[in-house]
Amino acid sequence: MYQIKKLIVCLDNSTLDETLVRFASFISKANQTKKIYFTNVIRNLHIPKEVLEEFPNLIDNMVEEKKTHMKEVVDKFFGDHEGIEFSFVVKEGQLSKKILKLAHEKSADMIIVGRKVNLPGTGVISQRLARRASCSLLIVPEGSSPKMERLLVPSDFSDYSKDAMEEAILIVEKYGGQAEIVCQNVFTIPSGYHFTGKSYDEFTSIMQMHAEINFKKFIRKIDTKGIEIQPVYTQDEDDDPVEDILAKAKEINADSIVIGAKGRTAATALFIGSMAERLIQLNDQFPLLVTRPKGKNAGILDYILEI
Repeated sequence: MYQIKKLIVCLDNSTLDETLVRFASFISKANQTKKIYFTNVIRNLHIPKEVLEEFPNLIDNMVEEKKTHMKEVVDKFFGDHEGIEFSFVVKEGQLSKKILKLAHEKSADMIIVGRKVNLPGTGVISQRLARRASCSLLIVPEGSSPKMERLLVPSDFSDYSKDAMEEAILIVEKYGGQAEIVCQNVFTIPSGYHFTGKSYDEFTSIMQMHAEINFKKFIRKIDTKGIEIQPVYTQDEDDDPVEDILAKAKEINADSIVIGAKGRTAATALFIGSMAERLIQLNDQFPLLVTRPKGKNAGILDYILEI
């Protein structure tokens, strides 16, 4: 895993900006962040040439107004942060493409975006960013508060689940090592279980037993740094493991959900996994960190940005 030296924070001049800047401040303190790019993307303006000739400073004034707003919010929550360089970037064009290009150009370690719940507008296109960014993505619902007491890490014991667990351990270590990590495995009873001669309850016990064995194999490969990892096993009864994950997050009062992006190579980079996709769609309560080893999508990014 890596330090978050360069951070991109996506703002839009709404009240959600304060939440995102608060998270950026919280993250930067533990990561010794060196550079934060606060960015606002304006939709394509399509202003007639005649209007621009009559009002030549129109676009410049608009850009300066947005930068001023961003600076006011940042000053409110950062105060005197020595050693961090701030950059205020206003771009015009397609939101996700501009953010991806900025992250690529600046070799960003993490992108922070908002998830609107009650505020008007759709917010940032989180799924597109999660699929295509060459770094991790933190999606923050409006009204969230940055805390570090309990993290939920859904896991199928795969390599990308390992990435997520290692990232969660690193996060907890940076914040003093006191937070608890809950590792949740959601398992399903196959429809043909009765052909084994076992009852439903018996086969449920068998499935959980194998989940417990696989967790032990999984966690042995990870340096937990002495941090408590609590495994929990959830039987999915409605063919929707994401609902089980969100229910567990509510039950344990999770401060964040951490999940790994499935695409680990250029060939699979656009596939973050169905579970991560649905979590991004359905979750509007918990900060969601979609982890991706830095640079994994870099090989296809130049092509994507030309689409």
